Amino acid sequence: MMAMPVAQAETVLKASHQFPGGKGDVRDEMVQILAREVEKADVDLKIQVYPGQSLFKAREQWGAMTKGQLDISAFPLDYASGRHPQFSATLMPGLVRNHERALRLNDSAFMEDIKKIIDEAGVVVLADAWLAGGFASKQQCITSPETIKGQVTRAAGPAFEQMLVGAGASISSMASSEIYTGMQTGVLDAANTSSGSFVSYRLFEQVKCLTAPGANALWFMYEPILMSKKSWNELNKEQQDALMAAAKVAEDYFVGEAKKLDQEMVDVYKKAGVEVVEMTPENYEAWLAIAKDTSYKEFSSNVPGGDELIAKALAVD
Repeated sequence: MMAMPVAQAETVLKASHQFPGGKGDVRDEMVQILAREVEKADVDLKIQVYPGQSLFKAREQWGAMTKGQLDISAFPLDYASGRHPQFSATLMPGLVRNHERALRLNDSAFMEDIKKIIDEAGVVVLADAWLAGGFASKQQCITSPETIKGQVTRAAGPAFEQMLVGAGASISSMASSEIYTGMQTGVLDAANTSSGSFVSYRLFEQVKCLTAPGANALWFMYEPILMSKKSWNELNKEQQDALMAAAKVAEDYFVGEAKKLDQEMVDVYKKAGVEVVEMTPENYEAWLAIAKDTSYKEFSSNVPGGDELIAKALAVD
């Protein structure tokens, strides 16, 4: 009796992220696109998506990828700045300012340096994504630095925290997925986060005023799709190529959506009866002056190669 040919076993990759699943969050959608495109490629590869921290907590994902316990994540890179302080540069106040400049940064010497650190830590970048963000408060509109005095604020990363403390705010650190509860329980008065998170986490139910990114966005965060290098190296060439092609589709989708996210946030908040404002160029410059005296100075002094990294980012037109 002839032996039956053995079918090649399908490789299943686990993709984790902290954002709501199936609710239109652009980061979830990027990972879902990745999964759909890979399946279409028919290379015995499947991606199982675990949204909403259902597999790993938000900040645990980096360590899990470096150890090969997690294959893929849509991950706000600054969350790993405790391990790699250089990552704070990817959430540095005023360093990006608008979506056009964010795209130019992707191909800059600045991002080359950041990606080298990611690579050396055992992680591969599949797709780039920069999200704009803003401020929201339960107390009053945050425009000039004086307006944040005395408010307990969530800022996402050390560089923003240093600037906000410089303006007189108190800080409570947490992942974006915890902001709603923080506001609901009175732990937080205000928060910085991305336009995507402001909508996905329904923060309009908790706040009185939103400061939208507009033309003077202080807050931009790098939130790429990353992959464990251990998992990447276990794929064959055909699977790696299919994954990178799928990642390109996901990234192109994101570029088309990035600006729309900001407008969608404004529309959602206005509809919910929240006051929406933007920073004036004067507000922006006043914040930047505080940032240069706090975040930038601290980063340049205390982070290995910090000075050089900032200079490379600022050199991008």
